[in-house]
Amino acid sequence: MPKRIQRLVLTVWCMLVFGAAQAENTNTTIDQIAWLAGCWESPDGSGNYDERWMPPKGQSMLGMSRTVQDGKTVAWEFLRIHQEPDGIYYTSNPSGQKEASFKLIECKDGRVVFENPTHDFPQRIIYHVDKNGMLLASIEGMSEGRQKKVDFPMRRSDCK
Repeated sequence: MPKRIQRLVLTVWCMLVFGAAQAENTNTTIDQIAWLAGCWESPDGSGNYDERWMPPKGQSMLGMSRTVQDGKTVAWEFLRIHQEPDGIYYTSNPSGQKEASFKLIECKDGRVVFENPTHDFPQRIIYHVDKNGMLLASIEGMSEGRQKKVDFPMRRSDCK
């Protein structure tokens, strides 16, 4: 098959796949992500990392995360999930880095996936609550030419 036709087929395929993903989430609202609201911490209760999310209000959810090592905060992040006319976005403002936004590409059954293919790392942010109520947050994408994934398992905790 000539390269020109291969490129055309690949382009049409991408349009169909990404168009279907976008169409799937056209009717998604911020309220469908309300299950994320509350406080979450590292599963061993060590407090090494935690996230806190406010419930949906005003078409947004506000959150923050913190990582602690040897009794000191070594990383923090201000987070926002917000509904815009063209979709739902996850915007992160991590310590020492520029703000980045990721568009919702999947929302179903206690699982949300946000993606920004042009971001350095990560390109995807995933939250999933398993059948035992554990939250698995993960970031993934290409880093230095290799596929990389970092998991942050958490359990619900008291907000104190």
